[in-house]
Amino acid sequence: MALKATTMIKGIGVSSGIAIGKAHVIYKQKAALTGLLLDNEEAVAIEMSKFDKAVVKSIEEVETLISEADDTWTEESIAILETQVEFLGDPQIRENVHTKISSEKKNVNDALIEVIAALVVMFQAMTDEYMRSRAADMEDIGERILRNLGQVSQAAPHEIEPGSILISQDISPSDTISMDIRHVAGFATIVGGPTSHAAIVAKARGIPAAVGLGHNLSHINQGDLLILDGLSGEMIINPDEETLGIYQQRREQYSGQLGLMKALKDVSAKTTDGQKITLVANISEAADMDLVFENGGEGVGLLRSELLFMGRESMPTEDEQFEFYKKVALKSQNKPVTIRTIDIGGDKHLPYFNLPKEQNPFLGYRAIRISLDRKELFLTQLKAILRASVFGDLRIMFPMISHVQEVRDAKKVLEMAKVELAEANIDFKPDIEVGIMIEVPSAAVMADMLAKEVDFFSIGTNDLVQYTLAVDRLNDKVSNLYDPFNPAVLRLISYVIEQGHEHHLHVSMCGELAADPLATLLLIGMDLREFSMSAISIPMIKNAIIKCSFLDAKVVFERVKRMSDSEEIKAYLRTMIP
Repeated sequence: MALKATTMIKGIGVSSGIAIGKAHVIYKQKAALTGLLLDNEEAVAIEMSKFDKAVVKSIEEVETLISEADDTWTEESIAILETQVEFLGDPQIRENVHTKISSEKKNVNDALIEVIAALVVMFQAMTDEYMRSRAADMEDIGERILRNLGQVSQAAPHEIEPGSILISQDISPSDTISMDIRHVAGFATIVGGPTSHAAIVAKARGIPAAVGLGHNLSHINQGDLLILDGLSGEMIINPDEETLGIYQQRREQYSGQLGLMKALKDVSAKTTDGQKITLVANISEAADMDLVFENGGEGVGLLRSELLFMGRESMPTEDEQFEFYKKVALKSQNKPVTIRTIDIGGDKHLPYFNLPKEQNPFLGYRAIRISLDRKELFLTQLKAILRASVFGDLRIMFPMISHVQEVRDAKKVLEMAKVELAEANIDFKPDIEVGIMIEVPSAAVMADMLAKEVDFFSIGTNDLVQYTLAVDRLNDKVSNLYDPFNPAVLRLISYVIEQGHEHHLHVSMCGELAADPLATLLLIGMDLREFSMSAISIPMIKNAIIKCSFLDAKVVFERVKRMSDSEEIKAYLRTMIP
């Protein structure tokens, strides 16, 4: 079914800019379950051998891609492939596939499809955006192994014409790295989120992109004329002349603004009346630091330590963790780096943790609850961070705090770590700052009490919104109710900031709201002084900051406080964007 002229569909804008060009549709063959079972042990052995050989071949392919990388490849692109090598060689995946073949008599095609599907579901259920995006890696390695099993064929590459907009179900990590995208004007996918690989690569290369546009996107034909707005997530198919003219003008305006924002790299993030705002980044490893400084970031507001624990068959040792944190510290140029202690749980399964299956993992055994229950693991991580603290300005942050005693218990383990290091004559920073994530409503309500226990707060709006409104943002039936501009959420945020400052704490925000220019003026009016976001978002938020005054921001906040409806709030804030 072809879409009619000038149809508009909407998704999630993940990389700003206006793209105008013809559709380049990428089709992929998907392997299907056969349902065929094996009838003897010889067949079982053959299928296992097929799988092992296909994995070896897949690893060789990816390693060849890495070895042939040229100067145009980013460190991030290589890191994506290195992560895939780790996943391909994961003994747990091999064991799961072999078990299905030997115990359930599945053929290798069906066994692999089922194992990969289960892993995809597991990653997609995770609350952390970055970890959820690992589902794409799982699908990608599954496709690669199936291709080397001869179960799916490699899609014939189409030559990409200059100015094309890529349309696909999703764009895999391998696609985004290996395809020649010099002629690509934009990306658009049926599925995906803000941290999908298509989004990451589009941001890194300054290409407008939208994801999650839904199945209407599948009706676009090869060569259809498209307009893609990477900020709003809107796509217009076969626009009329008037619409085309409007967006061509907007594209020119945006190009001018982009040059201006790049010029802001070394400009201080101050309001017009001199209020300094600190802009820091959310990262996952040392390699991300380059992008932070390229975009004018002043440090790291959130280092997700989970990456170090993923794709392994055992807990990383203290020395391995130390080296990981030390690398970040050495690349930080002595700027502050806040390390969030491990944030895993029932929805983030690690094979060697043997976590119980839970009916509601978001409210279950996770984050600080696991750390305090398995103190030997927590102690190891804290000792590694302390050891690395002598190489930079590292800070420690505990996630998912819900009451005061959790903070006190966590600090006791930190003191144990200090004592053990001191007894071993190992250097560390004794006065390292300690903070907590405010992402549970009970923590927000008790901010006045919690402030007496720590050095800083970091407001995690993604979970705070979800828990405050009782909305699972991954559930399509209710995700429309997920709204960070809900007055109840804004009241909690304001109270946390107020109590933090009253107790002389610095307060940061590391959720998605910090990277939303619609919220910038309002948050400054609440007296938020530190914003943490993806590095690529920093210039856009800095641009919003330097155009506004602190006094105007206070007026905006006072007016919003009297509003009871989020749509009214958002409509008002749109009128206040400079």
